[in-house]
Amino acid sequence: MADKMKAAVFEAVKVIKVKEVPIPEIGDDEVLIKVKNTGICGTDWSIYNGWYSSDKLPMIPGHEFSGVLAKVGRNAKGLKEGDRVTADINMSCGHCYYCMQGDHLLCNEFTQLGIHTDGTFAEYVKARASLVHQLPDSLSFEEGAFIEPLSCCIHAAKAMNARVGGSVAIVGCGLGVLHARMAVLRACAPVIIVGDNKKRLRIAKEMGADYTIDINEVADPVAEVKKLTDGRGVDYAIEAVGTTKTYEQAFAMLRKGGVLSAFGITGEMDTMQIRPFEFVLGEKKITGSCAGIGDDWPDAIALLAHKRIDPKPLFSMKVPLEDLEWALHELRKDPNLFKIFVSPEISQREVL
Repeated sequence: MADKMKAAVFEAVKVIKVKEVPIPEIGDDEVLIKVKNTGICGTDWSIYNGWYSSDKLPMIPGHEFSGVLAKVGRNAKGLKEGDRVTADINMSCGHCYYCMQGDHLLCNEFTQLGIHTDGTFAEYVKARASLVHQLPDSLSFEEGAFIEPLSCCIHAAKAMNARVGGSVAIVGCGLGVLHARMAVLRACAPVIIVGDNKKRLRIAKEMGADYTIDINEVADPVAEVKKLTDGRGVDYAIEAVGTTKTYEQAFAMLRKGGVLSAFGITGEMDTMQIRPFEFVLGEKKITGSCAGIGDDWPDAIALLAHKRIDPKPLFSMKVPLEDLEWALHELRKDPNLFKIFVSPEISQREVL
């Protein structure tokens, strides 16, 4: 194997260079993965703009990925070169207070591959062998690269723990489309999704959502949600945008005793206005969820492999590493694009 690889390096804020860098060296407990596909995530856009992890630059981002094992450390059990894989990106210390409680996402030394350490916008990436998941033969490498975002939605669904028959409103039609599908799979009803993109709202409806609300066509989405729930509001609301305004709207959509699932990431110092009075007399609740981890990953693989979730309508195109910066901007410009994959193995763009 050569000792150099091609990678898209975020050298500084809004500066990406595709260049030759050393192939990562692995330890006994690690594996080297030849990357097939990496999905572009909103987090990558935040890193590019310096809103998140700017202290880690220069760095190779990318974390929604799939690939093939190229090298296996001597302590990696049950794995072999050539295996089709992905890997849990979440790394914790394993021995702090939070880890001992099983709350690995809260670990004081918590890091994520491609967000705090070099990731998968490259030909190769190294990962902890203990975090590797093998892909069923029935899954494509594109579907394999979609396991990470789906695991995040699964983690949020578990935290919210919606009951059968509970009404759910999802604010946002990016990953909100997956949240809506998860609510349908939990036998929630009605499932209402609120957004600003007709194509995505249509896909959500095709995936089982009962109602869609286009904010470009209604003056007050909160009022529309209440109309659909006999004036009460929903049992559960999921915020999947990440702005103060949409968080306040999602909270206002809840009935008394309802639960808000906080999923969208806002700016670190952003604040929202909520009256404590509503918590006390309305007994409203909030759950937070930042990533999929542990058994969320095999659960995501099972849902994809058994076709409970078909993500292919969300796949837009695949581009070479050299087009990563173009794709980051194009996702913001073209509302009809959903998921773009980056592949180091292709030389021109492919429509999926």
